Amino acid sequence: MRGPLVCELQMTPSIDVYAREVVMARVNHLVRRKQNEVERIARIIRACFEPEEVQAPQPGKIRRIILIGPYARRSWYEDRHTIQFSDYEFWIVVNHPAFKDERCWQRVRDVIDSELGNRCAVDIDIYSKADIRIARIERDTFILDRIEAGITLYRASRDAPLNDRERRERRQ
Repeated sequence: MRGPLVCELQMTPSIDVYAREVVMARVNHLVRRKQNEVERIARIIRACFEPEEVQAPQPGKIRRIILIGPYARRSWYEDRHTIQFSDYEFWIVVNHPAFKDERCWQRVRDVIDSELGNRCAVDIDIYSKADIRIARIERDTFILDRIEAGITLYRASRDAPLNDRERRERRQ
């Protein structure tokens, strides 16, 4: 049996490699509350991804987390009177198509729902590196335009890996 749904991801700057300010700086065009929500969602995605739920020829890794849509384009709306607001849209690129399986992402979705509740709607689409490669070959403007206009919140090749505490919490 798994531990509780909530991934306790509070960071202490003196110990952790991950600096939440990095993600926040990438979305500094947003109001502070939205920056915090985007950073929190990115952290949940990284910490609660469960690649061990599927069998694959290689270990599962998130290669990129990209914020797309109105929050990346600086065209979000929020109307408190009608309770209408833009959804957060995240595209996640994984290293192998097997990790697009819903079983790898169920915990991410559950934790986002439990921690952010009805404060914001979050859409997550998963792509493999192969999907992106094929989109480039086929010049799929739907995918390529969104990646180009999106804001990369995390890129495995340049950003810090999960620290020990985040890894332990992910296994609970």
